[in-house]
Amino acid sequence: MSQNTMDLVRKRNPHEPEFHQAVDEVLESIAPVLERHPEYRAAGIVERLIEPERTVMFRVPWVDDKGQVQVNRGYRVEFNSAIGPYKGGLRFHPSVNLSILKFLGFEQIFKNALTTTMIGGGKGGSDFDPKGKSDREVMSFCQSFMSELFRYIGPSTDVPAGDIGVGGREIGFMFGQYKRLANRFEGVFTGKGLNWGGSLIRPEATGYGVVYFAEEMLKTRNQSLAGLRVLISGSGNVAQFAAEKAMERGAKVLTFSDSDGFIVDEQGIDLDKLAFVMKLKNERRGRIREYVDAYPHAHYQASNPTAESNPLWDIKADVALPCATQNEVLEKDAENLLRNGVFCVSEGANMPSTPEAVSQFVDNGILYGPAKAANAGGVACSALEMSQNSMRLSWSREEVDQRLHSIMINIHDNCRRTAEQFGHANNLVMGANIAGFLKVANAMLDQGVV
Repeated sequence: MSQNTMDLVRKRNPHEPEFHQAVDEVLESIAPVLERHPEYRAAGIVERLIEPERTVMFRVPWVDDKGQVQVNRGYRVEFNSAIGPYKGGLRFHPSVNLSILKFLGFEQIFKNALTTTMIGGGKGGSDFDPKGKSDREVMSFCQSFMSELFRYIGPSTDVPAGDIGVGGREIGFMFGQYKRLANRFEGVFTGKGLNWGGSLIRPEATGYGVVYFAEEMLKTRNQSLAGLRVLISGSGNVAQFAAEKAMERGAKVLTFSDSDGFIVDEQGIDLDKLAFVMKLKNERRGRIREYVDAYPHAHYQASNPTAESNPLWDIKADVALPCATQNEVLEKDAENLLRNGVFCVSEGANMPSTPEAVSQFVDNGILYGPAKAANAGGVACSALEMSQNSMRLSWSREEVDQRLHSIMINIHDNCRRTAEQFGHANNLVMGANIAGFLKVANAMLDQGVV
């Protein structure tokens, strides 16, 4: 069935390689489930899962600071609502297209199911690039974007959040426009400002969760993060808070990166250096190469998009946390990580490792946390924000962090237990895909052919 289904996916969705990759991985993992449960085949569960319930595409006209009219494309892929309202981020980046968003939305179905919260899967965004834009230009775009999207979202329908290129500023502008158009103040976004419905720990949640998941994997070998050398890619929200939590656990964080290149600090990145990076990226919106201006002992290396590997992953270390973007860890990178002693990989970005890289990790038996499990902390905390909004409550930082930590422990245990049940002990890729699939598939069976 897997090959026939993939042929159908490629035929119906040509020129969408990222989406093909995401579907292929899941189909390979759930093959033993379909053998045990013919009722899923009879009900066409897989055929329905791989087709979004709704895909919205629209133009977004806006006016820049020079008075010129600009036009971007906006998207929302509402993939599956079997266990709750669609939930997934909005990404603003020039690379955004339907293939990227369908892969992200498809992954989101299973990731959200793993959190044990009642949220479905979706994703959206635009090819708009907020880099280099003024606040006024970003506001103009966000208001135009929301003037169309507001028709399709709501607290019980579809609850977007942030993603690459969409932070507190962008969410604020979009929420304000939604409130104006809908004439309602409600929890239609997560990642909101703390003084208008946001949750403590939400900005930190994905990064913290990646580290919590790594800790759970390490515990299976009676190890901790204390004293381990850690490589982190990216320098945005996820990377920053993964670094913070890793440092708190006693690890030595060595690297950060952005699209221009990466820095290596063999002395270790401490809290003061992290504060510099946060100000550089979050306030000044600068480039990571400026780190070496402040800390000359560090080394900066520019990226080479044509290279077959990234030198960041060719540094002696114990743990790798890819927190930048999809398919950033190539097969050669995986080989270099293993050769340099890395034995634990916990993914902060969405699908950051190519299938060839994943095979290297799994075949060599290292501790490997796939993104849909390891980075589920962000959306889990978003679900906690939705709960607080529904109850008109605001939980303390400690309470939210405790709930987040418990969710990540449960996700790891569920993935590990499920992998064992289906004959693939310690393969958390199999465990995550199967556990997420079972929850959604059973809900779809209960609800009939819809």
